[in-house]
Amino acid sequence: MKISTNSRTDLYVHIALVVALVVALFLGFFFVYLPFTTNHGQSITVPDLKGMTLEQIEDYLDDRNLRYEVADCTFVVGQKPLSVIRQHPKAGMRVKEGRKLYLYITTLNAPNVKMSQLVDRTKNSAIAELKRLGLMLGRINYIPDPAHDAVLEQLYNGKPILPGTLIPQGSKIDLNLGDGIGNTEFDVPDVVGKTLEDALFVLKGSNLGKPLIQYVDDPSQPPGTIVRQNPEAGAGNKIHVGEIIDLWVVGSPDTQQQPQNEQL
Repeated sequence: MKISTNSRTDLYVHIALVVALVVALFLGFFFVYLPFTTNHGQSITVPDLKGMTLEQIEDYLDDRNLRYEVADCTFVVGQKPLSVIRQHPKAGMRVKEGRKLYLYITTLNAPNVKMSQLVDRTKNSAIAELKRLGLMLGRINYIPDPAHDAVLEQLYNGKPILPGTLIPQGSKIDLNLGDGIGNTEFDVPDVVGKTLEDALFVLKGSNLGKPLIQYVDDPSQPPGTIVRQNPEAGAGNKIHVGEIIDLWVVGSPDTQQQPQNEQL
């Protein structure tokens, strides 16, 4: 087809048609073609995945036409293994369908750390050290001792734990602390003539330490009877909280069953 350009007017008309065609193609590409091929305007709100496990997330994101990728793993005390602790994009943002979310999750197994020396530290210092190591504070028990809030013993699963021992992060450590009244002085209790069970009850109630027990033969007294103690009661004798009284008991460990409350 031959286009006539015999006049200046025809030339201007043809130029205008070409410009209009270019503009139409430009607008059509950006406002019709691209929105259609990229699902423009079809967006969804990013859900809050914090605290959810990977097993829960699989179906949850599939239902919302979203994907995910694990960006990093780290251990966090108190968090469930393989659970989300952070995400990108953040919850509440609007994204296109099919968008990939990057997740930061907790590890499956806790790493091991070396136990520190907490004995002789103050309570606050010991708690700060546990936090630094990623360990948790368990029970705090106060026992008679002049040093108030000083760590006297560190325990893991109910047993003393030595510095340098490897334990999983997140483990609980119990602390035995001094109650600060170890210097309290009082009259020595008299337990001579009592049974061992009764004597142990009296000593425990007086906040005294576990006694050193020696067994002796004395046919004149029933087995299990206290026949001597050191220090002796009376004569103005004093004793401090947490100290020990030695006991002499009729009988022997083999022939006499020890009462359960012997452990002071």
